[in-house]
Amino acid sequence: MRIVILSRNPKLYSTSRLVEAAEKRGHEVMVVDHLKCNIEIEKKSPKIHYKGEYITNIDAIIPRIGASVTFYGTAVIRQFEMMKVFTSVSSQALTRSRDKLSSLQILARAGVGLPKTVFTNYTKDVEHVVESVGGAPLVLKLLEGTQGLGVVLAETKNAATSVLEAFNGLGARVIAQQFIKEAGGADIRAFVVDGKVIGAMKRQGKEGEFRSNLHRGGNATVIELTDEEEKTALKATKALGLGVAGVDMLQSSKGPLVLEVNSSPGLEGIEIATGKNIAKEIIRYLEIHVE
Repeated sequence: MRIVILSRNPKLYSTSRLVEAAEKRGHEVMVVDHLKCNIEIEKKSPKIHYKGEYITNIDAIIPRIGASVTFYGTAVIRQFEMMKVFTSVSSQALTRSRDKLSSLQILARAGVGLPKTVFTNYTKDVEHVVESVGGAPLVLKLLEGTQGLGVVLAETKNAATSVLEAFNGLGARVIAQQFIKEAGGADIRAFVVDGKVIGAMKRQGKEGEFRSNLHRGGNATVIELTDEEEKTALKATKALGLGVAGVDMLQSSKGPLVLEVNSSPGLEGIEIATGKNIAKEIIRYLEIHVE
């Protein structure tokens, strides 16, 4: 196969691992910076121009689209789809997963467990928002935040109302979410490829840190999911229409609760924690569907 990996940096761990896995299986791979692609739209003749030439005869793409460039990255994926190229993450699924509010609504409709969440249009009744998610402590998240940035734990009612009022004053879109104390600053990342969980890790935040993101100094260990956790991860991935996904869940007294479904999950943490060749599984997914 001829595979394009949409990535802005070929040296990133995830990108280089995917290139290595594809080449080991005899495929031709090209890393393309999606921000440098020109999209040419014409009836029955969609084209992508990159670095002085047209990209042609591609069998599959693997999008590695950063959150800050979702709009243009999605447009490039959509153009490849118009060119009848298989993609590991569809443009529609990427859009769904990147809109935190929309994705939570889709997951709730699908019957996926979630922490209670409230979103408002800059309401002045911030005290009601705090009460609606069970009072303090509660978690406040910017809709545009990634890797744990823009996430605040408000430990008291006064702190929560002050932060909400400040965000409202700045015109920042924010959601309030129930704090799951029993999770103990840890979460689970289940890595799903083609409707199967192929690896899972438990991420523990560093001492005094309620966010478990590895980018923020957390550590990861391999974990075996319960049946309920596995079903929840698969249901969440299916609801958003993702072929490849990282499903982040909290272990609560009510069962697994999904925090987020990531459409461009990093490979480094999960491969190191589990010792599994996740990149190879993604390439095998392409092989099955392109054939």
